[in-house]
Amino acid sequence: MAIVRHKQPLLRRFVMYWVDHLRQAFASLGELWRNPLASLMTLAVLGVSLALPSCFHVLLKNAELVEGNWQNSSQISLYLRKDLPEQNIQELRQRIQLYPEVASVTYMSRDQALKEFREISGFGDALDYLDSNPLPPVLSVIPDPRWQNPEGAAELLAKLENEPGIEQGKLDLQWLTRLQGIMNLLRHTITGIAALLLCAVLLIVGNTLRLNILNQRSEIEVLKLVGATDAFIHRPFLYTGIWYGVIGGMLAWWLTEVMVIWSEGVVKELAGLYNSHFRLVGMGAVDGINLILLGALLGLIASWFSVHRHIRDIEPS
Repeated sequence: MAIVRHKQPLLRRFVMYWVDHLRQAFASLGELWRNPLASLMTLAVLGVSLALPSCFHVLLKNAELVEGNWQNSSQISLYLRKDLPEQNIQELRQRIQLYPEVASVTYMSRDQALKEFREISGFGDALDYLDSNPLPPVLSVIPDPRWQNPEGAAELLAKLENEPGIEQGKLDLQWLTRLQGIMNLLRHTITGIAALLLCAVLLIVGNTLRLNILNQRSEIEVLKLVGATDAFIHRPFLYTGIWYGVIGGMLAWWLTEVMVIWSEGVVKELAGLYNSHFRLVGMGAVDGINLILLGALLGLIASWFSVHRHIRDIEPS
C-alpha cells in the first residue's frame, strides 16, 4: 500500500501536466477568434507566404520530372562499320549491355535505318535510284541515370568509341550541359526565394505575437504578481504561434493544389504540342503534411523569440 500511495501523486502530476498543455493549446486556439478579422488577415498572409515556396517546390518537382524524361530520351548513337558481320554486331551489343554505365542498348540494322529515313525524309522516290544502302548499322545506347550528366555521358562515349567495329559515336553534350545549367539555376533561384519567404513568415508571426503581448500587458503583470511561472505565462503565446503555423500551412497546401488544378489544362495543351502525355504533379499527402509541420515549426520558433524577448521586459509596477 505504501508503494501505491507513493506512485499515485506522480502519475497524477504526469497526467495533469499533459491535460494542462492540452487545455492551454485549445484555449490559445480560441484566442485567435477573439479578433477574427485580424486573425484571418494574419492567417491569409501566412498562407500566401507559405504557398509561394510550396508552389516553387511543385514547379521544381515537375521540372525534374521533365528533366528526367529529356535525359532518358537523350542517347548515344554508335555508327558501326558497314561491313561488320551480324554476329559481331550482336556480340558487341551484348558486351555493351553489360557495362554498368549503360541502361539499355537498341540495335538498328542498315535496312531498318534506310526504311526509317525513307519515312521521315520524304525522299522515298529518290532513294529508289541508289545502287546500295549508304546508311550504317546503329547502336543506340541510353546511359544509366547516374551517367546522364554531361561529364558521365562524355566519359561513357569515350569508353564506347574504343570498342572494335565502331566508326563514330555521337552525343549532344552541349544540350545536356545547357539542360543541367538551367536546372541548377532554377534550384538556386527557388531556394533563395523560398528562404526569403520563410523569413517573412517568421517576421509576421513574431510581430503578431508582439502585438498580442502588448495588448495583454496588464494581464501578464497580474500573473507575475500572483507568482505565475515564466513557463505558464509563455505557453499560451507559444501555442498561438504554432496554431498560426499549422493553419497557415493548411491554407498554403490548399492554395498550392488550386494553382496546380488551375494550371493543369494549359500544361496539358502545351504537352500535346510536343506529343507528350506529361501531366502536372501536385504536392501529395507527404509534402502537404511536411508543409504543415514546417509552418508549425516556424510558428514555434518565431513565437519563442518574440515571447522571450518581450515578456521578459514586462515587470509589475
